[in-house]
Parts: sequence; C-alpha cells; structure tokens
Amino acid sequence: MTVVTRFAPSPTGFLHIGGGRTALFNWLYARNTGGKFLLRIEDTDRQRSTQAAVDAILDGLQWLGLDWDGDAVSQFERKDRHAEVAHQMLAAGKAYRCYCSPEELEEMRAAQKAAGQPMRYDGRWRDRPESDAPPGVAPVIRLKAPQEGQTVLNDLVQGEVTVQNAQLDDLILLRADGTPTYLLAVVVDDHDMNVTHVIRGDDHLTNTFRQIQIFHAMGWDLPRFGHIPLIHGPDGAKLSKRHGALGVDAYRDMGYLPEAVRNYLLRLGWSHGDDEIISTEQAIEWFNLESIGRSPSRFDFAKLENLNAHYMRLADDTRLVGLIAPRLEADLGRSLTDADRDLLTRAMNGLKQRARTVVDLAQSARFYVAAQPLSYDEKASALLDEKGRGLLKELAEAFAGEPDFTAAALEAQVRAFAEARGEKLGKVAQPLRAALTGSTVSPPIFEVAELLGREATLSRIRDAAGAA
Repeated sequence: MTVVTRFAPSPTGFLHIGGGRTALFNWLYARNTGGKFLLRIEDTDRQRSTQAAVDAILDGLQWLGLDWDGDAVSQFERKDRHAEVAHQMLAAGKAYRCYCSPEELEEMRAAQKAAGQPMRYDGRWRDRPESDAPPGVAPVIRLKAPQEGQTVLNDLVQGEVTVQNAQLDDLILLRADGTPTYLLAVVVDDHDMNVTHVIRGDDHLTNTFRQIQIFHAMGWDLPRFGHIPLIHGPDGAKLSKRHGALGVDAYRDMGYLPEAVRNYLLRLGWSHGDDEIISTEQAIEWFNLESIGRSPSRFDFAKLENLNAHYMRLADDTRLVGLIAPRLEADLGRSLTDADRDLLTRAMNGLKQRARTVVDLAQSARFYVAAQPLSYDEKASALLDEKGRGLLKELAEAFAGEPDFTAAALEAQVRAFAEARGEKLGKVAQPLRAALTGSTVSPPIFEVAELLGREATLSRIRDAAGAA
C-alpha cells in the first residue's frame, strides 16, 4: 500500500501556524514512508474563500519547504461529483429528502433546548413518504445514519475512541440549493484521492465520527485517522494572536528561518528522545505517528528564538545577505551596490554569531553600509567626548601608517597605543567601536576595521574625531 496523506486548508485567511504544523506532520509521514503528500483547497465556502488566501497558503507552504505531489485540488470544482455521491446514497436508501423549513428546525431546537436535550435533527422526515412533501419546498438530502450501536475509532494518536450512534443525527449531505456540505465533500475527496491517512487537529474528532457514517453508507474503505492535540499558549489557554497564533508569513516577517520554524513545529507535540535540534533529513528519517503526544503542546517564543539563532549560525552567508538586503534597502532608502553585498558577505560570519533573527541581523549589519557621517546612539555619543575624540585623532595617524591593515596587526597597534598612554585597551577600543559602528555593541572591532578597509576606517574615525 502506498501511503497518501493530504493537507486540506480552507482559504478564508492566512496559513495559521497550527495549520503549518498539520501540513508538516502529513508531509513528513508521506516522505518517511515513500508515499504521497497531496494538497486540497477546501473552498466550498464561496462567500469567505478568496484567491488572496489561496495564494497565502501556497506561499506559506512553499516558504516552509513543504512541497506537495501533483496539482493542488479545488474542492469547489468537484461539487458535481459530491452531488453525484449524495444521489447514489439516496437511490440506495442510505439517504432521504427532508422538507423541514427553517422555521420548523428552529422550533425543534427551541423545544429541545427547553427540555434540556441535545439539539439535533429529530429525523421527522426519515421514513415519511415523498407524497407528504409540501408543495414548493426544495428539500435537503440527509444521511440515514445508524441510530443504534456504537462507532469505534482506533485513532493513531488518541487510541480507541467510541461514540454512541444515538448521539449522531442525520447530517445534511446536499443543501436545498443542491450544493454539497463540507462533511460530504471531504469524504468523497478523500476516497477519490485515495487518501490512506487523515492526520489533522483533534478539533475534527467529532466530524470524523460523522464522516465515518458516510464511508460506511457508500461501502468505502476507511482511511486511518490520527488526531493531533492542538497548540496552546504558554499559559495553557487556547492559542490566540497574543500567544503567536499568526500566519506563517508573519514568522517570516519577524525574521525566522523556515528550517528553524520546521524544527520548532516538529517538536510541538512530537518527540524523538531528548533531541531538540533535528534537521529536515533526520525528521524525515525518524518521523512516526506513534511519537505524537496526546496532550496539547505550548507555544514558546523563547525556544523558537533559540532554535532560530542556531540555524542562523549554520546558514550560508550569501543566503543571509539576500535575506537582509530588502530590509537594509528599505531602511537606507537606496539599493545595495555589489560592493555593499560583497562587504556584507565577508562580514556575515561575525554578524550572524550574535543574531537571533533576520531582523536582528539586518539591524546589526546596517553600520557596514550606512552613509557617512554615521549617526551615533546615546552610549556611543557619550564615548565621543573630548578625551575620546582626542584619542581617535591620534589613532587615525597611527592607523594611516600601518602597513598591515589586518585585525591582528590593528589590535597589536591599539594595545601598544593604549599602553603608551597608560590606558586600558577598552578606553581606546570602545571609542573606536563607537566611531566605526555608531554603537557600543558590534562584532570584534578589529575585524570590523579590517573588513571596512583602510580608507573607510580612517574616514569614519576622522568623522567621529571631529564630532562636536
């Protein structure tokens, strides 16, 4: 048997981070087993579905590196097939026409609520003859669900779960206008797409028992189901925007790398011993459904940032320059030159060691390509007092005559310079840092000077030495 999984988002908004995890688990299981990972856009809600949301979902999946097999399927475009199946059940006596008006249904619910009963359709048209149909009323088609016994689901994550069939009413398959309901469309699509494993959030567990009745009515084989616990916030409450329930695109905008987000989402509810850093290749090799926990996981931005910092240090320098370039260009109001990009690439190893996000990285790299004279932050300005400027004037003369403009040679020169004046190294190095970067925090300052080169270094020192 070839494993076939699917991710089936509704295009009514962005790709939620929880949806990203669901897609990841389906993708990993398919890749681990040598199977297929399919994408189905469940766009039957025509009023809320938008092309912009479809594009956001596709973009989010591509950014996460989750490639799907074949073309994405539109559920709406298969509506005729869904209706065909409903009529097959009707002809086989597995479904029936219901002529209840909206007013009757509302009265039914009100009476059940007043009596303290569960609100569900009472089956009043289940066995009535068509001759009783009121004139001019377009019926819905309802499933004739079993009323006795129980349905048992051997869930791949939750274990055995049982529901009494009396709790399940006769769900609507086709609305009065002939359009299929979500519950019918999902079952037909999963069957026709040969889906073998339905891996989704446990908020769908109730839907699963209702969908199983449709599978049984059609005599179709059931896929295996695995319901993943939802993601909660750090306080244990349902994940909301204040916790991080944002679209995948927001995490990209906040400066996270896709490999870090993949790693983090993998560890939200799945484990492999004590391993925290798990590459995509390892994840594909190790992933299984048995290691998904049954309890909700908690979203933790601090852990995500730590993971991202790790992957930042491993990332290719040229790639990182490409990621920070749009941010720098927007900030500077100009395009980066080839010389700028070359400088940033050479400087990247020192920059990325301290950065936690791409946003951090862009901010820390800005001084390399900023126009002169630099702007100095408050702490840097404090270092450029009369004494600091005096030291810098002398240091510029020493640097101008340095034949070996390397980090090691410059450090040795500054040490000798400080010692000759009875100063500690920091008393000279910190004003130098302020002059070259506009800040008191940067990569090692002698490496910075070497990367900037003699001309730019001397120009920046002289700017700072002349600052009022």
